[in-house]
Amino acid sequence: MPAESWFRYGAKEGMWRMMDLWDKHNIKVTSHVVGEAAIKYPEIAKAMANRGHEIAAHGIAWDDQWNLSYEEELAFVKKGINTVEAITGKRGRGYNANWLRRSLNTLKVLQELDFLYHIDDVSRDEPFITKVRDKNFVVMPYTLRNNDIVNIAGKNWSPDQFLFQLKTEFNQLYKEGAFKRRMMSVSLHDRIGGTPAVVNVVNQFIEYAKQHEGVVFMRKDEIAKMVINDPNTPIDNAELKFNQ
Repeated sequence: MPAESWFRYGAKEGMWRMMDLWDKHNIKVTSHVVGEAAIKYPEIAKAMANRGHEIAAHGIAWDDQWNLSYEEELAFVKKGINTVEAITGKRGRGYNANWLRRSLNTLKVLQELDFLYHIDDVSRDEPFITKVRDKNFVVMPYTLRNNDIVNIAGKNWSPDQFLFQLKTEFNQLYKEGAFKRRMMSVSLHDRIGGTPAVVNVVNQFIEYAKQHEGVVFMRKDEIAKMVINDPNTPIDNAELKFNQ
């Protein structure tokens, strides 16, 4: 019951506080929405969509899919996007598996369902291309470093430590951005990132980043569309044998 109440905190307080923060800065984010969560809290899913945020996919349930057959995984992902689309009017084009644990079939499943990108990869600091059945598929790398559930919840960091992490990561990537493409990903979860202290420091970070020339805040689908056919986007075929 305490764990259930923690998740309710995210729905009752955290999501609304974060949405207000993004509205304040006119930032549109990507939200990976679990189908069952949208059923339970349709007003939140609709509010995210209505405020212009990307409604991306996270399965029908926050559950494993790496152990499913191709047909079972296809049904799992499809039910999730169909459910969320029926509630929000938005169909997900990006995907995040539970704790990044996708199967060897996941990218083929996503391609079959007309997805544009997935985020279950931590190998780069910029988007890149992988080939799925010889067609381009975008990988938008996730972050375990700039991630509230890993650091604050998992390591008992204080909000000021999280702010220091975000600023120092940004500073290095901004320097590198002078001569190569750089992307910084920050991951927030409503029951953690939506607490008063974390929203406060994320606000400070956004204000800090906005002081730097050339910095933009973008939804993941916008970035993926920008890079998918760009000849300057790296192509990584490390998983090519699984994606045919």
